[in-house]
Amino acid sequence: MAKKWAAFPHPEKIYVHDIAGLRKSWARLHRGDCEPLPKEPGVLEAWRHFHAGNFADAVDAGRKAGGAGIHAAVKAQMIYANYLETSEKAKLALLEEAAGWADERRAEAPKHANAHYLHAYALGRYSQGISIAKALAQGYGGKIKDALNTAIKLEPRHADAHTAYGSYQAEIIDKVGGLVAGITYGAKKDSALEHFQKALKLNPDSAIARIEYANGLIMLFGKTRIADAEKLYREAAACKPADAMERLDVLLARSELE
Repeated sequence: MAKKWAAFPHPEKIYVHDIAGLRKSWARLHRGDCEPLPKEPGVLEAWRHFHAGNFADAVDAGRKAGGAGIHAAVKAQMIYANYLETSEKAKLALLEEAAGWADERRAEAPKHANAHYLHAYALGRYSQGISIAKALAQGYGGKIKDALNTAIKLEPRHADAHTAYGSYQAEIIDKVGGLVAGITYGAKKDSALEHFQKALKLNPDSAIARIEYANGLIMLFGKTRIADAEKLYREAAACKPADAMERLDVLLARSELE
């Protein structure tokens, strides 16, 4: 599977770290997901591959290392699926598999915020792929909400979880309307905005937080907030990426503006 993956198309030496360099840059690289600096060499190696854009190698190394290495494997598979996989069928299969890995990991490490977040993130992207309406009918909405709430409760500074929870609420409101969203799924406009804003406060260098916030504004308010959404996209396009994933986020913003 991993051997057939396409290569990251924008390799840069600045994204490649040795173990010492990775440790030194860890706080910046993981400001969004609050992943603790691992002690295990195999886990560090998986993350080293991830940040360089060697996503297939990150999956292999993370799965081999096990434990917290699964976080690197899940994230690498999700980023590859979301940005680089050209087959929709293959993309959905990769996301579903990653969600399964994360679910197993959170069962064995229930107090690790990132295990819950990664499960929610993979399920969320998978839900977008099959359609939000279909995902809600299959019960994914509640699972995503519970996993994100758990992640935020365990680690209130988890910027990516706040972004994801804002997006979750905006998508639910957009699909079923504010009244049903609030009663059935606990999704509210004010809460969505609060989580988007919290994410940017926690991780002000994040392009993806701005992209998701912009998309959320359009889903929640339509044309009345287009100017604000465009401003967020311009800010995202101007962000300086620290690794391969952030490079893909910035390029997404630039492509949307074009």
